Amino acid sequence: MKSDSEESEAEVKLSKSRKKPSTSNTATMFQTGGEKEKKKEKEKNNKKKNSAKAEESEEENTTKKKKGKGKKGKKEERPPSPEVEFDDLEEFVLRPAPEGMTVKCKVTRDKRGMDRGFYPTYYLHLDNDKKVFLLAGRKRKKSATSNYLISIDATDLSRGGDNFIGKLRSNLMGTKFTVFDNGLNPDRALRDLSDARQELAAIIYETNVLGFKGPRKMTVIIPGMDEDSERVPIRAQSENDGLLTRFQNRQMDNLIELHNKTPVWNDDTASYVLNFSGRVTQASIKNFQIVHSKDNSYILMQFGRVSEDTFTLDYKYPLCAVQAFAIALSSFDGKLACE
Repeated sequence: MKSDSEESEAEVKLSKSRKKPSTSNTATMFQTGGEKEKKKEKEKNNKKKNSAKAEESEEENTTKKKKGKGKKGKKEERPPSPEVEFDDLEEFVLRPAPEGMTVKCKVTRDKRGMDRGFYPTYYLHLDNDKKVFLLAGRKRKKSATSNYLISIDATDLSRGGDNFIGKLRSNLMGTKFTVFDNGLNPDRALRDLSDARQELAAIIYETNVLGFKGPRKMTVIIPGMDEDSERVPIRAQSENDGLLTRFQNRQMDNLIELHNKTPVWNDDTASYVLNFSGRVTQASIKNFQIVHSKDNSYILMQFGRVSEDTFTLDYKYPLCAVQAFAIALSSFDGKLACE
């Protein structure tokens, strides 16, 4: 494990990231292409308008100027981090985490029952006193590739049910995964694809062809965010237009590239370690942290074992619960080519 000084250093970084300036930086970090330019232009125009207004108010009288100052002061006050509360579960699990807040969850694996050894059910709950249920997931039987159904009902994991919220599908080797929402297959969707399924994420595990043992290497591709902090919809007409193909061809418009943080070798424990700030207590090849390729200190998601069948999962903006849960489910799948 890391020393106390290293842990406190991580905490300092975390508290810094919660200051207001960096929240706007975080939002900008996940905005894509044209959206960034639009925002810059908008800010430029706003600055011009504001300076013009300020000049006008100076000419008119000083009382308006004082009012302007008062408003500005109120804007700069940062509200406390909101508690995780929601009325609509389906809307919450697809909505990005609030900026400046970490949503702390727990994943439990249920292997009881006849086939559950081969097809366990995974549950995601908020990791607080109420332990509010969020999602359940299970691998489908008789699928050519690994295919996990994700539901907002712990007792209904059927593809045709009203509670189906998304799915995770792998390639034949089990090294590449795509996360979909509950929209229609593009073959059955309207011509304009308005009701077609969205691709929420792609996960790529680096293949280990030489057989060296070591930490896994993951790349995660997610849709970028627009200036209103809404996810840019990615609706592929076919597999040739999906997130995996776009990443492979380096067509990264409106996409964000993420990676797992590289663990550091520790001679004392003779293992690779990451600092989870006490949220992960057991060593496992499944433990990982996901960071932005341009900012290694901003951890969007961390996942790790705390007991045989219990894991913690924490995620931040711009990830939503379905994306984070699906990324975690991919780590449970057996990837012979990666290990």
